[in-house]
Amino acid sequence: MTTELLPDVLTGPLAELDAALPGAVDVRFAAHEVTDRSRVDAPAGVLAVVRPADVEGVQAVLRWATRHRVPVVPRGAGTGLSGGAVGVAGGIVLSTERLDRILEIAPADQVARVEPGVLGADLDAALAPLGLRYAPDPASWRVSSIGGNVATNAGGLRCAKYGVTRESVLALDVVLADGTLVSTGHRSIKGVTGLDLVGLFTGSEGTLGVVVGITVRLRPRPVREETVAAWFDSVDAAAQGLLAITAGTARPAVVELLDGPTLGDVDAHSGTSLAAHGDALLLVQTDGHGAEAEAAEVEAALAGAGGRTRRLHGDDAEFHWELRRTGRGPLEDELAVGEDVAVPLSRIGQFHREITRIGAAHGVSVRAVAHAGDGNFHPLLFADEVPGAAERLEAAADEVVATALRLGGTISGEHGIGTAKQRWLADELAPRVRELQAGIKAVFDPLGLLNPGKAL
Repeated sequence: MTTELLPDVLTGPLAELDAALPGAVDVRFAAHEVTDRSRVDAPAGVLAVVRPADVEGVQAVLRWATRHRVPVVPRGAGTGLSGGAVGVAGGIVLSTERLDRILEIAPADQVARVEPGVLGADLDAALAPLGLRYAPDPASWRVSSIGGNVATNAGGLRCAKYGVTRESVLALDVVLADGTLVSTGHRSIKGVTGLDLVGLFTGSEGTLGVVVGITVRLRPRPVREETVAAWFDSVDAAAQGLLAITAGTARPAVVELLDGPTLGDVDAHSGTSLAAHGDALLLVQTDGHGAEAEAAEVEAALAGAGGRTRRLHGDDAEFHWELRRTGRGPLEDELAVGEDVAVPLSRIGQFHREITRIGAAHGVSVRAVAHAGDGNFHPLLFADEVPGAAERLEAAADEVVATALRLGGTISGEHGIGTAKQRWLADELAPRVRELQAGIKAVFDPLGLLNPGKAL
């Protein structure tokens, strides 16, 4: 499927841009190139996809856009789940896919410099022979770009110990709306000079500037990893197991929760029998020199909370982690709404009870996975495509988000706001806070050209 095609012979502003960046301006693009994985449809009338090959090209695009008042939607690999990379009518999509070089790896400083189009898996492959790794590992790490991860402040499985993207980004090179290139941050691990613009750009979803260079902090690859699986009779019981872990001294790198319906889904599509062992599964990974001792402490804590534990080794452990990442089936014949909320750790069991109740009340099915180590839930609401199903799903999603807020949580843990979550912004952010954020946006992008209508 392609969008509406423009004439083969470009005229006006697009012809000017094409002359400045030969081969970079594409007016014959597929629909998937101007949207993401959020199921948010791209509007008609996107002018072009522009793929500059270097920083100077990005600057040229933004100078052109400022001169002609053309909206610009920055786009990485398009794996976003909130509609943040969806094109806008009368605008262009600026793809960073060709800016895909690893510029530097400095083992002594434990930093690397990359362009935004570098995939997480490619950076990991380059670091492995050096005994290093980049800690953030979203489930999409094999296909998502680091620039996109910066744009949404993406999380991942290892966030329980190593934090989300923001904790691993030291410096950024950013092209502003007028084409100016600025560098902010530092190469050193510590640095507090001036306001934290790196933190501000990270998670801003392309509304403040286009990231063209990223200095990331590296970590030693762990000398040992241990995986503990624990099955429980309910998510409530698994939540008590999580609290038993946090009450101790072990600090796992990964703590993932899969509820019963998710286990059934994985079994149906992966040929496994996870659901036969219980109605909830906690997968826990410890790492480093103390991995064995911490795993033993975790096992004892989970067993004390009623968990049936098993230590997983080698290929078996890797198989279970891959099931967590990719073992679930597609939703080709169903309507679905995927959510990304976070709640305090002490409210995980209560939140799962609530979303189960909400699903039943609205006549929709619910299954959920969670980065349980930091309370980040991904409930999936789905229903057969029948009259009224879409409305029931949206009503259920409204209630799920309201419940997360009521329990002290947030409307987005790691996917960003994009367009999909904008209707809930006022539920979390006070009017004055939103005014301040709009004021910051105006400083960086006074004409409102960068990713308009997104995030804020």
